[in-house]
Amino acid sequence: QVQLVESGGGSVQAGGSLRLSCVVYGFTYADYCMGWFRQPPGKEREGVATIDDDGGTSYADSVKGRFTITRDHAQNTLYLQMDNLKPEDTAMYYCATDYLLTAIQALDTPEGMDYWGKGTLVTVSS
Repeated sequence: QVQLVESGGGSVQAGGSLRLSCVVYGFTYADYCMGWFRQPPGKEREGVATIDDDGGTSYADSVKGRFTITRDHAQNTLYLQMDNLKPEDTAMYYCATDYLLTAIQALDTPEGMDYWGKGTLVTVSS
């Protein structure tokens, strides 16, 4: 059974940092595109950062230079390092994976991702 489990969310002040983790259970995700997505309160879900199986990455303009996505194949784990957090980063953050999409495609079409975690909440106060 495929399962994605996120952790690392929390409450921080603006300018602070958090590191999100997503452990993948049930399959070896090495050949899959992985990504982080978020849904701010009252808004649509949006792509944050995605990474191909070969390490190619894609970022939303709003997080470029502040967030870094990485993956550890040996640990079957996806990470999102978030620095210089802003109140507008407040959202539920989800990791997801898909076999067919590229990182660029996945960033703009979250509905195309096959498997999703349950999310971890990030709250940034001003």
